[in-house]
Amino acid sequence: MEKTKVVGQTKDVGFQIGVRKTFAVPVETLWNFLFSEKGLSVWLGKLSVENFELGKPYKTEEEIEGKVNVIKPNSHIRLSWKPKHWTNAAALQIRVIPSKEKTTISFHQDKLLNSKQRDEMKKY
Repeated sequence: MEKTKVVGQTKDVGFQIGVRKTFAVPVETLWNFLFSEKGLSVWLGKLSVENFELGKPYKTEEEIEGKVNVIKPNSHIRLSWKPKHWTNAAALQIRVIPSKEKTTISFHQDKLLNSKQRDEMKKY
């Protein structure tokens, strides 16, 4: 009997979701915005930039917490991401991809427990 594949379900790491958008700005401009206090508040939550460092745990005012695992400036970042109401931490990777005078930003999240968490992150 063939198993039905559920949208967003991976073979090994639960569920995933990803989105991309291209902006007509240089990669450095987009990267610098993402990791400014204003930028962090858009995609992560209110957090002091000083409290967001490689290898250190973080916690936003909205009670999203995790740890920054990889930072390659003007390229990508990988961190764990756990809202207060979840029992698990997902993995979030953000990439900035330059192309001529534009830059694409890519958000990819995996290690989501189920399609409910995937839907929640899709809305977020």
